Amino acid sequence: MENTEQRPVEDLSFKEASVELEQIVRALERGDLELEDALGRYARGVELLKSLRERLSSAEQKVQVLMDATAEDVAVADTTAAPSTAFVNE
Repeated sequence: MENTEQRPVEDLSFKEASVELEQIVRALERGDLELEDALGRYARGVELLKSLRERLSSAEQKVQVLMDATAEDVAVADTTAAPSTAFVNE
């Protein structure tokens, strides 16, 4: 994996970044890389991991907002579905 072939992390999809990170981990675990190559791959892996964590956190926040909005809609629907008692004693 040469630096000239690497796309900027922000241009990679989540899946592409995950696959590249997995490849880096496997290469580092083999232990047959030259020191300079290992350090370069490690640095790229850190960059990929940071990006993946940020994207995952953003996705989790979006899901939470959607779940909160859905819960609010259900709560509103539940309270408006209750029968009105305003005219019971009139």
